[in-house]
Order: sequence, then C-alpha cells, then structure tokens
Amino acid sequence: MEQATLKTLQYSKVIDRLKLKAHTTQGKELIASLLPADNFEDACSNLEYTKEAVAVLHENEPPFGGIFDIRTALKKASMGVVLETEALVNISSTMYGMRGIKKFFKEYAGECSNLKGWAVLIEILGQLEHDINTIVDEHGSMRDTASNELYRIRQGIRTTQNRVKSTLDNILRNTGMQKFFQENIVTMRDERYVIPVKQEYRQAFPGIIHDQSASGSTLFIEPMSIAALNNDIKQYKLKERKEIERILKNISAKIAKNADILNQNCDLIARLDFTFAKAKLAKAMDASLPILNEDGHTNLLGARHPLLKQENIVPIDIKIGITYKALLITGPNTGGKTVSLKTFGLLVAMAQAGLFIPVKEDSQLAFYSQVFADIGDEQSIEQSLSTFSAHMTHIIKILENAANDDLVLLDELGSGTDPEEGASLAMAILEKLMDMNVSVVATTHYNELKTFAYSHENIENASVEFDIKTLRPTYRLLIGVPGASNAFAISGRLGLAESIILRAKQLIRADHANFENVLNRLESEKLIYEQKNADILEKERHIFNLEKKLIEQKQELSRKKTQAVKKTQKECAAVLRDTRRQAESIIKELKAQFNDAGIKKRQKTIQSAREKLQTSMGRFNTVTENMPAEGVSVDPKTIKAGDIVFLKNIQQQGTVSEVKGNELVVLLGGLKTTVKAAKCLFLASGKKVLPKSTRSVEHKSFSQVDKTAQISHQIDIRGMMVSEAETVLDRYIDDAVMAGLKEVIIIHGKGTGALRKGIHEYLKKHRNVFSYSLADINEGGSGATVVQLQ
Repeated sequence: MEQATLKTLQYSKVIDRLKLKAHTTQGKELIASLLPADNFEDACSNLEYTKEAVAVLHENEPPFGGIFDIRTALKKASMGVVLETEALVNISSTMYGMRGIKKFFKEYAGECSNLKGWAVLIEILGQLEHDINTIVDEHGSMRDTASNELYRIRQGIRTTQNRVKSTLDNILRNTGMQKFFQENIVTMRDERYVIPVKQEYRQAFPGIIHDQSASGSTLFIEPMSIAALNNDIKQYKLKERKEIERILKNISAKIAKNADILNQNCDLIARLDFTFAKAKLAKAMDASLPILNEDGHTNLLGARHPLLKQENIVPIDIKIGITYKALLITGPNTGGKTVSLKTFGLLVAMAQAGLFIPVKEDSQLAFYSQVFADIGDEQSIEQSLSTFSAHMTHIIKILENAANDDLVLLDELGSGTDPEEGASLAMAILEKLMDMNVSVVATTHYNELKTFAYSHENIENASVEFDIKTLRPTYRLLIGVPGASNAFAISGRLGLAESIILRAKQLIRADHANFENVLNRLESEKLIYEQKNADILEKERHIFNLEKKLIEQKQELSRKKTQAVKKTQKECAAVLRDTRRQAESIIKELKAQFNDAGIKKRQKTIQSAREKLQTSMGRFNTVTENMPAEGVSVDPKTIKAGDIVFLKNIQQQGTVSEVKGNELVVLLGGLKTTVKAAKCLFLASGKKVLPKSTRSVEHKSFSQVDKTAQISHQIDIRGMMVSEAETVLDRYIDDAVMAGLKEVIIIHGKGTGALRKGIHEYLKKHRNVFSYSLADINEGGSGATVVQLQ
C-alpha cells in the first residue's frame, strides 16, 4: 500500500496508539514497522493471531513485566566484551519473564494454537539463569558467594577493616590526644582511613598526610599504626577487582554461547507482545474481527472512525462490490463526506494489517491489493487552478498504477475547475476506473454526476444525511439516495442575508431546483422504506423462529414414533417367541396323548392346533416381518400364479396360486385363502405354482388329508428366506417323523451359502434331528443336506 495513501488516511496515528499497548522495546519496533499485508493469506493469518490474543485477553494477560531489551548486551558478549553487572541483572530479569510467559501458555486451557506454538519455541536456559542469579542480586551488586575466592577476599577485607576501625577508635578515645584532633571522626581519603588533625600538632601525631583542608588548618593524616592495615585492605581490593573481572568474564562467555537462543526467545516474546498489543487496542476501540474475502464484497456495519472520540461518532454502513463497484457520495460540505471516505480507507488498511476494526460483528471486507487515495480538506483548501493541477496529477498517477480489484478513494472528484468541464472529466475518470474493474468511492457536489450514477448500472449513489428541519447534518450514510448540497439552507444558518439567498434562488436554473426537490423527496422516501424494511425483517425473523420450532417439533414426533415402533417390535417379537414355545408345548402334549394307532387322528388334531396358532401369530408378524417396504395395487389382468402379493387386511405376504376374475387364491404358508385383488399389493413376480411339484409338499403336507401317504423324502426350499424355510421345515420334519421316515433330503441350493448355513444352525438345535450332513454328489452335493431323524 502506498505510503502517501497511509499518510493521507492518518494510519501512523493508529500505529502510535498501538505502540502504547506494547510492553517491550522489540514489540514496539514491530509495531512501528507494521504495514498492511500484500496478500490475502498473510492478512487472514495476522487477523487469526489477533483473534486468538483477544480470546486469551478475555480471561487473562500474559506477564510481560520485567522484560528488557538485551540485544545490545548479547551482541557485546558475542564480541567478547565483558558485561557489567547491570546488564546481567537485565538478562536475568528477561529470562525470568520468558519463563513466566512460557508457563502462562502451558497452563492456559483455551484454544490458541498459534500463540501456544510460539510459546513452545521459547527455550528456557535454567542453568544460565541460575548462574547469573548466583553472581549478582536484583540490585546489580556482586554477591559474596559469586565464587569461593571472592568470599575469602571479602571476608579478609571486612576483618581488616574491623581491625582498622578498632585501632582508630582507641586513638580517638585516647584522652591525651584529644587536643590534636580538629574533629573526633574518621574519614576516607584515596580509599584509606584518615583522621583530621590540627596543623599545629602535625609533629606530635605520627602518620602519613593524605590531604588538607582548604584553609590549611586541618591535615588528614593516616596514623602509622594502621598504615599496614590500610595497605592490606588495598591489596584485598585489588584482588577483589581482579576476581570480579574473572567472574564477569566467565559469565559473559556463557551468555555469548547462548546468545542465539536468547535472541530467538526475544523475537518470540516481541511477536507475542506485538500480537497482544493489537488485542488490547481492539478492546479499547470495542473493535470486531472483519470477515475478509477475495470476492470484492464489502459490507461494513456500524463503521466508526478509530481516531475520533467514540462518544461523538455516528456509525455508518458501507456497502460496495456486491452489485456495484463504485459508490458516489454527495451532500453538503459540513456533512462528513470526507470523514466517511477516510473511515473506509483507514479500516481497510487496519484490517489488512491484522487489526480488528470498529465495526459490528459479521462485517465483511474485501481484500484490496492496493489502496489509492486523493483526499484533501475541502474546508481549508482554496479551490484554484494550482489545486486542480495537484489533484489531477495525483489522479493521473492513480490511473497509471491501479489494477484489477484495487480500491480508489477520490475526494471532490472534478472540483477546482469549471463545473461543466470538471463534471465531464469526473464522469470520464469514473468510466475508465469501471473498465479497469477497480472499486471506487468518490465524493462530489456535481448534479451531473448524480444523474450519471443513476444511468450507470455499476455505480450507486449515496449521500450523507442532512436534516432540513434542524439544518444540521446527521452524518448517517444513506446508500441508494443522492444528497442535495443544501447550500441555501446552510448559508442561511451561517448568517447570510435572506435577500441574497432569495436572489440566488431566483437565479438558479429551474431544473436544478427541481432536482434538489426530488432529492429531498427521495431522502424522505428512503426513511419510510428503511422503516418498512425493518418491519419486514422483524416478520421474517418471527417466521424463521416459527419454522425452526415446527422443524424441531416434527423431529421430536419422528423420534417418538421411531421409539414407539421399536418398542412395539420388541413386544411383538416377545409374543411371537412365546407363541412358538406354546406351539411346541401343545404338539408335545398331543404326541404324548396319542399312540401309534391313532396317527390320522393325531395328525388332524396337530394340524388344527397349528392353524389356530398360525392365526394368532399372524397379527404380530405384520409388525416384525411382513410389512412391505413398497408395493403397487394388484391388476387382475396382469397378475399371475407364482407372484408375491401383500394382503392388506391381514398384513401378510403370500404367493398367488390361482386368479379368479377379480379374486385371487393366495397361499399363506400351509393355508389357502381367497381375497379380492383390490385388497392386495403386488410385491414381486415369481415362478408359477405347480400343484404336483416337489415344492408343493411344504403346503400339501399340512392340508387336512392323510400325511403318511403324501410325505416325500425330500423338500425343496430354494429361494426362501431362512426364517421362511425354518417354518416350512418345522412342519415338514414333524410330518416326516409321524410318517415314520428316518431320512429326508433338504434341497437348499448352493448360491451364497447363507441359506445352507442358516438351515444347518436350525437343524443343530431341532429336537427330532439325530444328525445331518451334505448330500453325496449324485444327490445334489453341497446344494442339499441329508437329515437323519430320530
């Protein structure tokens, strides 16, 4: 983005406010170099970082205190320079701060993957921090325990100093020497202890003169009795200084070895500080995350200029790039057109720099590769030829550099010259920018441009609202309605004589006056439309809530229905199992009641019991097994024997045995029934039912005739489901046992093997089956099973 554009938009003032939110020097430096991103991905990433920091800031702020700019110290250490204790204190404090920030993000339970990723990279040098803290205290003083040698030296200094003080104390308390002293005190000269002695007693007090007072009446003498001790202290001091230099050199070398790690840590801390500064600015501005897009669509809701006092700002809505690429703002000079222009441009720059902007949530903002601005303060700029030339030079530069999807902001387009020529130039410039597919927001006073916008489908009129009754601007931006200049009204409010205004109204062209009146009516109609639109939106929200509630109720009913069906299925399955158990019990009892002599009678009684049980079970099978997934009405003309149908009145599937006009003879297991075709649903075509086929055994064997004479040694169950085959085999095996058969063959076919496997499982549990095995190759091989009965 052009520096000239950023300067025009006062971007630097936003940066200055952002700097105040940072803690570290490096963080402030990052802020100072912050510019809008050149590509969409970087802009989105920067906004994502700020979004994470805002979320963290809602709970707590990372501890950035105690972090210093240690880059210079690290550079010196890397060059072999011995660091002073003050630099060590700053490094130690900074390392402590790094540890605190790393710990903060490690313990933070919220989601902030990017910020945590930076914090994880901070490397904690615990040993180096401990070594520094062992050497210096928080005030920058070298600790006695920095080394054993330093401890010994300082112990020697303190011991010697105590001996000196003791000796001097004895001298000062000596009554015979009281007259020698100017003052009864001990002082220092050249780091040696001395006593102030009167000049006239110089010869009476042996010692070394180190200084004298300005008047010469006092001499500062080191008594000979402590000269040797002072010399010892001097020697200790020299050793102390040498040891301190050695310690500082050693720790400086350790710091130099870790300089790269510490510099990297500083960069990470600066990045975090910089990001949280953006978050704190967002909080201060009550700003929101804009939704960036590459489609050129901008819809800012409640936009506010970030540098103006918030309590005095009237939020505006800015929409461009959806159905039109250019927005032409008109209205009085005092209405805030330029502020609207600058607000839009500055918010674009902020968002692309990764900053939240003062708008309502869910505001959309297009990403603009470049933003060009020609904005001047029309309230202070004298409209002259030189001003026109300056504006036109800038516009020419914009036309040369602007490209597809850039944003151009033009203030008072075409002003500063003859109105007719200026309006024509402005229209030509707008047409050129539209051909370049550039987004444009421009302000103007020219009526010709308002009319031009109405006739151009890619340009929309807008205006800054002006209250005719109060003669004051409301600063609201109205899109879709051009604004009147209201020059007469404003001039009258400012004090221009009424006679002059009346004369001006007489001189103005009639069509211009009519145009101004039309604009005023449009503004009034715009307000009415907005109110009606608000009512419609409220009704739409109400309808949406009702629809949502209806959908929820429908889903709840569906859920309850599903639960009820499942419950019924379970209950029916339980009844079905109980009925089968009852059937087995009845058959067992019946077999026990009859001897071999009454085979026919017993067979007849058993069949009668089965039919009763089958009728009882039929109503439950409808829920669990026989409910058709789909079906069509039966046509008596096309239905044929062998077709599968569904009987609606008893909710059972059956096979058509015979067609009699509009009635069908249907086989239901071992039973035949005659029903009307209208009461059946066609399910599938099947093979024609032959009255004397081997498969008819499964049906005929259960009719009211002599079973012994009719039972076959084999039964064909191919094409049946396992459950259906089990029912058929259950009856067949019972009849075979009663007929005295010891071996039967079940033909189930090969296929996928599912039917064979299911039948084998069934036979394994059957009470009358002694054993079973696959048939020989001449009897059907794996497509048949030979069953030995007991």
